[in-house]
Amino acid sequence: MTPNGLPMDVRTTSKRTVLISGASISGPALAYWLHRSGCAVTVVERAGALRGGGYPIDVRGTATEVVRRMGILPRLRDAHIDSRRVTFLDADGSEVAALTPRAVAGGVEGQDLEVRRGDLAATLHAMVRDDVEFLFGDSIDTLDQSEGGVDVTFHSGQRRTFDLVVGADGMHSHTREALFGPEERFHRYLGYCFALFTMPNTFGLSHEVVLWNTPGKAAALYAVEDSDELHAFLTFHQPRSPVHALHDPDAQRDLVATAFAGAGWTVPGMVSAMRDADDLFFDTAGQIRMPHWSSGRVALVGDAAYAPSFLTGQGSSLALAGAYMLADALAAKRDHTAAFAGYERDMREFVAMNQELVGNGAATLCPTTVRALERRDTMLRDLVTMPSAPARPAHSALALPPFAPDAVT
Repeated sequence: MTPNGLPMDVRTTSKRTVLISGASISGPALAYWLHRSGCAVTVVERAGALRGGGYPIDVRGTATEVVRRMGILPRLRDAHIDSRRVTFLDADGSEVAALTPRAVAGGVEGQDLEVRRGDLAATLHAMVRDDVEFLFGDSIDTLDQSEGGVDVTFHSGQRRTFDLVVGADGMHSHTREALFGPEERFHRYLGYCFALFTMPNTFGLSHEVVLWNTPGKAAALYAVEDSDELHAFLTFHQPRSPVHALHDPDAQRDLVATAFAGAGWTVPGMVSAMRDADDLFFDTAGQIRMPHWSSGRVALVGDAAYAPSFLTGQGSSLALAGAYMLADALAAKRDHTAAFAGYERDMREFVAMNQELVGNGAATLCPTTVRALERRDTMLRDLVTMPSAPARPAHSALALPPFAPDAVT
């Protein structure tokens, strides 16, 4: 028996058994819908516990309808950060323009959500923790597919068999690598590196973002609420991916410090805080583009299959929508091959539209030349006089079908 009182081989039940790797956003969301359709679900997560905190993320368009159907929209509205202003600064710290976040990103007032990543993850986990088996502090070591199921060996040494396995383990998915090969085959580097960390709020910022730019560089301070802590963000244009630094925190700190050497405003203080931060997260801006999201009895969802990059602001929304569509396809079709094919067919255009938003995001966040930055600043000043920016069509381009088992409305 497992610690949760479930049998070691859950395939002894008549339910379809599904293992999900990853307990961040798409994993628990998928677990909710699969359980609702009658599956016996296990979620394995490498981290020892649910990850709290984290930077703010957006839930927009189609994804808002997903969380409404889950019944968690009121809770997420309570957790809504409601940033009130984005202030853009030039190289010497002078104000270029101050706008609402909606005017910058495009959105629907009163409908789109902005919440801490950890708040969304905790809400999703709370929805399924009593119905789904969670294995924290463990991971998948090997997958061996056969006609009858997937034999899984966990890092802990435990061995179990499942009908299906889903990789919801992020952009650097181990499940994807085990099934399809190295990440380099599918990773599209977008020419930027970024560092996220927290630092003291010594600026008196509240419910706002302040963004400083010079060509090819951006530094942002994000005040989620009236807090003594800020989310700090440093990003810079890097023509070639710094492969040498991806797994070396000291090299990452040096790379960022070198990129911002001589910068004005409060950037030197941010770089100093980054040096001391114990929560530094460094990565490159990139997308995952794959010809197929499944092989045999194993499928991918969310960033593992189609990461759009932070430049689009749509990672969490694609994860929520993808989880719904995958679960709906599996609920509608007992044949997993047909279900996976339907999931890909119905999600492809939506994914493509949202991945194409990356150009707009890069042009707004971090223009790489003097001329591009001047054009961006002119556009921002023009937006100040506009009543609102239109919502991005890509955000709501997917119409959700009624959920297969019970025609959710």
